[in-house]
Amino acid sequence: MRIIDLTVSINNAMPGVEITSARRLETDGWNATTLSLYSHCGTHMDAPRHFLPEGRTLDQQALDVVIGPAFVVNLAPAQPNQLITVDDLKSIADQVRPGSRLLFRTDWYKRYGTPEYRSELPRISVPLAQWLVESKVALIGVEPPSVADVNNMQELTEVHQTLFRGNVVIVEGLAFLDEIMKPTVQFIALPMKISGGDGSPVRAIAIEEV
Repeated sequence: MRIIDLTVSINNAMPGVEITSARRLETDGWNATTLSLYSHCGTHMDAPRHFLPEGRTLDQQALDVVIGPAFVVNLAPAQPNQLITVDDLKSIADQVRPGSRLLFRTDWYKRYGTPEYRSELPRISVPLAQWLVESKVALIGVEPPSVADVNNMQELTEVHQTLFRGNVVIVEGLAFLDEIMKPTVQFIALPMKISGGDGSPVRAIAIEEV
């Protein structure tokens, strides 16, 4: 098998991140750092509590959902502000079953660090979010930092709430999906077990049969 790391590295250049030295080997006998992390920084998972007042929290996430086979939906290269629709899934729509996982490849991660990475992202349309729920999809993963336009609060709220109410797990900020060669992979994205958590960075990987 071949393992592809789909995770953006967390460092002090990332918004919402502050990593400072807590102990130094030279003076204290060991190295240790203090981490201050925005719960939705980098490659991360959203919990329903992110947009639903009584939504499930991160520590309540079933792990069998975040581990398992996933389709890679190739939409690369996505255009700025592209609205991803149900028609974009025509190549795999008849294979989607209850419990399916979908990873949307857009190559958008290549724009990480640029203004358009966040401000002009391709995003999931409301009808597609509804279709994903109706199809009982278990998880989706996207390369932009959000599944919806962060500058449009109505869209942002409607897409997230539609997916969360339909029990669709959301993983955002994926990278390196272009390194996957096969149409399906084993996908793993494990969040930190944060009591009452609304989101968490994850280490996301794809396992590809060779």
